[in-house]
Amino acid sequence: MTITQKLNLLLEEEGAGPLEKADGRAVFRALLRLTGAMLAERPQLSGEKKLYYISAEFLIGKLLSNNLINLGIREEVAEALEAAGHSLSEIEELEAEPALGNGGLGRLAACYLDSAATLELPCDGVGLCYHYGLFRQKFEELKQREYPDVWRDRPGWLTKTGVRFPVSFPGLTLEAVLYELPVSGYGGGLNRLRLFDAATADGSIVGEGIDFDKTDIARNLTLFLYPDDSDEAGRLLRVYQQYFMVSAAAQLILKELKDAGHPPASLPAHAVIQINDTHPSLIIPELIRLLMAEGMAIGDAIEAVSRTCAYTNHTILAEALEKWPVDYLEKAVPQLMPIIRELDARAQAAAPELAEKIAIIDGNDLVHMARMDIHYGFSVNGVAALHTKILKETELSEFYALYPEKFNNKTNGITFRRWLMQANPRLSDFVTSLIGEGWKRDGNFEKLAEFAEDRAVLERLLAVKAENKRELAAYLAEKEGVEIDPDSVFDIQIKRMHQYKRQQMNALWVIWKYLEIKAGRLPKRPVTVLFGAKAAPAYTLAKDTIHLILCLQELINGDSAVSPWLKVVMVENYNVTWAEKLIPACDISEQISLASKEASGTGNMKFMLNGAVTLGTLDGANVEISELVGEENIFLFGKKSGEVIDLYATEGYRSADFYDGDPEIERLVDFVISKQLIRIGDPENLARVYKDFVCKDWFMTLLDLREYIEVKERMLASYEDRLHWAKMALINIAHAGFFSSDRAVAQYNEEIWRLKPDRSGR
Repeated sequence: MTITQKLNLLLEEEGAGPLEKADGRAVFRALLRLTGAMLAERPQLSGEKKLYYISAEFLIGKLLSNNLINLGIREEVAEALEAAGHSLSEIEELEAEPALGNGGLGRLAACYLDSAATLELPCDGVGLCYHYGLFRQKFEELKQREYPDVWRDRPGWLTKTGVRFPVSFPGLTLEAVLYELPVSGYGGGLNRLRLFDAATADGSIVGEGIDFDKTDIARNLTLFLYPDDSDEAGRLLRVYQQYFMVSAAAQLILKELKDAGHPPASLPAHAVIQINDTHPSLIIPELIRLLMAEGMAIGDAIEAVSRTCAYTNHTILAEALEKWPVDYLEKAVPQLMPIIRELDARAQAAAPELAEKIAIIDGNDLVHMARMDIHYGFSVNGVAALHTKILKETELSEFYALYPEKFNNKTNGITFRRWLMQANPRLSDFVTSLIGEGWKRDGNFEKLAEFAEDRAVLERLLAVKAENKRELAAYLAEKEGVEIDPDSVFDIQIKRMHQYKRQQMNALWVIWKYLEIKAGRLPKRPVTVLFGAKAAPAYTLAKDTIHLILCLQELINGDSAVSPWLKVVMVENYNVTWAEKLIPACDISEQISLASKEASGTGNMKFMLNGAVTLGTLDGANVEISELVGEENIFLFGKKSGEVIDLYATEGYRSADFYDGDPEIERLVDFVISKQLIRIGDPENLARVYKDFVCKDWFMTLLDLREYIEVKERMLASYEDRLHWAKMALINIAHAGFFSSDRAVAQYNEEIWRLKPDRSGR
C-alpha cells in the first residue's frame, strides 16, 4: 500500500475526506498516526545492560520530520503530499515544539538519545514532563516578557503509560505519573524518552506571566523548567523538583531490574546511569536509600551505586555547580541527609589532607552536588578537550589527583542528519550529489575537501546558501514583520542569553558599526545581525542585554540612512524550530564566549556543518574546530584560556582601565546611555548595562573588544572574495563529521557504558 493510500484510509476514518480535500490539521494528525504505527512496529532495543540518561532537559524539537527521516520515508511522504496539493514543510509547522528544555544541555541530551537509538544501544532518557517548559518569550516595550509555553494540549507524540510511583516529602506524598515519547534511530532502533509528571500539577495556579505560588508544591512541581530561584521559596522548589525526578527515576530503574528477574544487588551489571549535569545528583543517595530498603547494607549499597553512576560535567561556572544548604535538604528530603552525611564522612576519610577541598558538606553547611557525583560515580567526563583539561588542571584538580582513572573527555556531538537532512535539505542533496549517500550513516564528509578548488562546486555552494538566505528572509517577514536584505552578510548569534557568551560584545560592535555608517564610512556590503536568546527570568543583567539589543534594533532599523547598510533582528521565542531556520542561512557564526568559560558549545558545530564560517575565541569546541579546519578557515581573536584564568587568579582585570584608557571603547560604552537610546528604551535597564561595563564586566568584554572589532571587519572584507569564502565554508563542512553525536555516543559506550545490544530478535 502506498503512502497516499495509507493516509487516505486514516483520513477517511477521521471523516476528513481524501488527501486532496483534507485540511492541513487533518493531514498532520494522519501523519502522526501513520508514523506512530510504523515506529510501533520496531522492537524496543534491549540488552543485558541498559543506559538511563537522566537530565533536567531534553530539547527535542519537533519530531515529525525527524521520525520520517529515521524511518526512511520523508521524501516519499513529501512527494505524496505535494501531489495532493499540500506542502510537508507547512504541515510540519503545525506541530507544537515540546517545551522540555532550554539550551545546549537539553539539545545535547536529545542528540545523544537519537544517536543511541541509531547505534542500537538500549538507552532511555529520563526527566520531567513540564507543562510549560522554561517559558514562551514575548517582546513587549522592547523587553522580554515570560508566559507559559503551552504545548501538551496539542496533538503530538506524548503518551501516558499508566505507570505511577509514590514520591514522599515531609507531610506530602505525590504520585509520579510516567509519560513516554518514542525515540527513533536512523534506519533501525527504537528507545524511549520517559518523563514524569506530578499527578496533582495544576496550571490554573499560574497568574500573570509565569508567576505562581512557589510553596504549593503539590500543584506547581512540574509546571516549569528551572523555576525562578531568586528567592528562598524558588530555590527550595528546585530541590523538591530535582528529588521528585530522581526518586521516580530510581524507582523505575529498580522496577525494571526486578521485572527482568535480577536482584537489586546486581544493579551495576544491568544498569548504567549517566547524570547529565548536577540537577539529577540526588539519584545517588536516593538509590542508596532504596537499596537499603531492599535489605542491602549501606556499604554494599554505596558500592553498587558507585559502580552504576557516571557524571558529565558541563561547566566550570561556579553558579552552575549546584550547592544546596543543608537546611533546604533537611526540610525537603530529610530521609536523604543521614546518607549524604555518611557519604561525606567516607569521602573525607579517604583523603583527610584534602578534606576542606573535597568535602561534600562544606564548612558553610552547603552540600556540593558535583563533589558527590565525583566521589560516588565511576566516571567524570568533560565535553571538549579544553574543558576537560581545565577541569583536571584547575577547577577539579584535587579530585583529579584523587581519582585520575575516573576523568575522561567526550567532546560533544550533534545529530548531523537532523541538522542537515531536515534543516537544510538543499545542502543535504548537494552533498549527496558530490560524495554519495554514505555520509547519512557514517557522518564522513571528508571527501568534500577534494572539491575545494572546483569553481563549479564552490559556485553551487554559494547558490545553495543564497537560496537558504532568501527563505529565511521570507520567513522573518512573515513571522516577525521584519524586512532584511538576503544579499547582506548574515551574522548570527543564537544561544542562551548569558554574560559569559558575550552577546553584549556583539551589541557593542553593532554600536561601532552604526557610528561608522553615520560618519559616512559605509561597508562594502550590508550586514544583518541576527540574535536569538532567552534570559532566565531572574537574571536581570541578561534581560537588560536583551533590552539593549531590542533598542538598537529599533534605532537602527528605523534610521533610513543606516538601515540599508545595517539591520539588527532579535527573533522572538528562540527555540529549535528557529534554529532550523537560522543555521542554514548563516554566513558568520558568532562563538565569542570568554575563553575558558564555554565548556563546549554545540551551536558552533551546527553552523560549521551548514557552511558558516566561525568568528570565535579559543574556547570550548572552537579549539577543536580550529585544529580540524586550520586557522586559515576560522577567524579567531581574544585572550587565550590560560591568560584569562591567570587574570581571574590575580584579579588582574579592571574594566575601568579599558574604559578610561581607550577613547574608542569609552565612546561605544557611553552610547548605551546616549540620548538616542534613552529616548527609545528604559533608562534604568540601560544604565545597569552601562554600569556593569564600567565597574565590573566579570566576563571581560572590554578586554577583547578591540580585537573583536578588528577581526570581524577583516572577516567582512574576506566575504567579498566569494570563491575563497565558499572554499572556507566547504572545508568547514568537510571536517564537521568529527562532531557527530554518533561518534560521541560510541565513545561513551566504548569507554564508560559498555552496553551490548541484544540483536537476536532483530
